[in-house]
Amino acid sequence: MSAACVLPLGDNPLPSLPITQCLMTVALVWFRRDLRCVDHAALYHALREHERVYCAFVFDTDILDALPTRADRRVEFIHAAVVELDRALEALSREAGGSGSGLIVRHGRAQEAIPALAQALGVDAVYVNRDYEPAAIARDRAVAERLAEHGRTLRDFKDQVIFDRDEVLTQAGQPFSVFTPYKNAWLRKLDPFYLQAYPIAPRARRLAPKPAGEGVPALGRIGFEPTDLRGLALPTGASGARALFGDFCGRIEDYRIARDFPAVKGVSYLSTHLRFGTIPVRELAAYAVHQGGAGAQTWLSELIWRDFYQMILWHHPRVVDQAFRPEFDRIRWDDAPALFDAWREGRTGYPIVDAGMRQLLRSGYMHNRLRMIVASFLTKDLGVDWRLGERHFAAHLNDYDLAANNGGWQWAASTGCDAQPYFRIFNPVTQSQKFDPEGRFIRRYVPELARVPDRHIHAPWQMDAATQSRACVQIGRDYPAPVVDHALARERTLARFAVTKGG
Repeated sequence: MSAACVLPLGDNPLPSLPITQCLMTVALVWFRRDLRCVDHAALYHALREHERVYCAFVFDTDILDALPTRADRRVEFIHAAVVELDRALEALSREAGGSGSGLIVRHGRAQEAIPALAQALGVDAVYVNRDYEPAAIARDRAVAERLAEHGRTLRDFKDQVIFDRDEVLTQAGQPFSVFTPYKNAWLRKLDPFYLQAYPIAPRARRLAPKPAGEGVPALGRIGFEPTDLRGLALPTGASGARALFGDFCGRIEDYRIARDFPAVKGVSYLSTHLRFGTIPVRELAAYAVHQGGAGAQTWLSELIWRDFYQMILWHHPRVVDQAFRPEFDRIRWDDAPALFDAWREGRTGYPIVDAGMRQLLRSGYMHNRLRMIVASFLTKDLGVDWRLGERHFAAHLNDYDLAANNGGWQWAASTGCDAQPYFRIFNPVTQSQKFDPEGRFIRRYVPELARVPDRHIHAPWQMDAATQSRACVQIGRDYPAPVVDHALARERTLARFAVTKGG
């Protein structure tokens, strides 16, 4: 490439610079949490700037080997998305008049596999979409250093959020720490430009055929086994994301109200697909903006929360294991393994808490309202460190995302940015009465209480012996009595935080 031909390093999806006269030879696009071949920033730039583009995915053993079980729904979800992506790239290439393409798949340490693959293919550059997690940043730095040893570059692009890093700052040029001002600045900055899709098809003919013998290994070949994923209401791959989005579009007007009721089909169920990038966030945000109305605007706010927490993680990586507000690292949490076990196994004696925790264990999913309730209960009622709850969610959530999970837990524990004030403590009974008034969700996941009358379903320990007998449940035998008294636990929490605040 001549010195006079400078390629733009920004994220403009429709750049105006004529580029056809300064194409480099070969590039490699490394897919990670962006498992689709439409509206894909890194793929777009690679196709635009190179004559031939290979595509690769790595089942990274640095991540996989740390998982506690070989039957992990997320690995199976990723595997299914990779299989579909491989076929989609092949079809995209042939439809554009190319000779076919697909994914080159490796199983090993990504920071070793990608430089080795770049060397074997003789590529000039590796293209990726950015990740904001500290471990991923360190991995990418290591890959970039290895590539540089052989004169290659790693080029990264914004793709999983609308605005990242320093794009939305306060008037003083500092990162926001409160969501509402951030949201207002985010909306002021928003322009149709930022919601444009990256067009892939016009240059898809440049997709290079994968070498002979390459293919996606079976799940067992990478050391994992099938789970119950196919029996859950979670379709996989870009086609699954498209089906869920289409269904949600017909319900989005009701989202503002329906989203808080776990027994109602009120949310999009797209969180796992957003986590692994099987659908572009630009399309979702553009739809919400175009649709308008209370439901769409409320959903757009949830997408902005994603950007906010990714921004927080990038600017403050210490939040992974420290409180965003350092004074709260002085909190003395209780060492209560028996209470923690009761919480994570769904046997606290508070039905809405237990239903949420059992939903998580059974399906890998938990309704967002329930995430707030159970997190508040662990930290404010049981006095257990939020980090233990965050790790439990990390082990089980299909949609686990470090930034959002950490942000949500610190919000509930009152240790984070824009957190729930420590003196506002969710009452699990009133939350249950408000958001599952008839106990429909509770009965689905706590069948011991199936015959309990509506008036007692939220606090079954208040039933007398005769009512318990008629409901075929004995509290303390068939279903546990409450492990703590909420009123007393609330006073302990207020005292705990008052000491930390110097009160």
